Amino acid sequence: MYPGTFDPFTPGHRDVVDRARRMFDQVTILVAVNDGKRPSQTTAARARGIRSLLPAGWENVAVAAWHGLTVDYCRANGCRVIIRGVRNSTDYLREHELAATNEVLGVTTLFVPARPELVAMSSTAVRALRA
Repeated sequence: MYPGTFDPFTPGHRDVVDRARRMFDQVTILVAVNDGKRPSQTTAARARGIRSLLPAGWENVAVAAWHGLTVDYCRANGCRVIIRGVRNSTDYLREHELAATNEVLGVTTLFVPARPELVAMSSTAVRALRA
């Protein structure tokens, strides 16, 4: 399961999903709520938008909207692994703390490093370019 706010869903996000779908039988993109962020669209609207961007051949990729803890979604839906993209050491340090907590709660986190050409890509940067 690959959780995020995805506001917007960037080429970096798509790359992480593409790589994950090759590693796992099923990948769910979990469009979630982050109390620290103010997304430009509702969770449901972002999920619909992501669905429309996925190639037809990606049959093992699903999209779901969720309002709650990521680990609760994992438990309720039998997800054993949380996938997290990391661009740099700042991302890694922040994600490592969450991963440690999720591991204690029974869900492993797999870090997928960003490809060099996508390291500078972030939802914040994409939103700024659109403004």
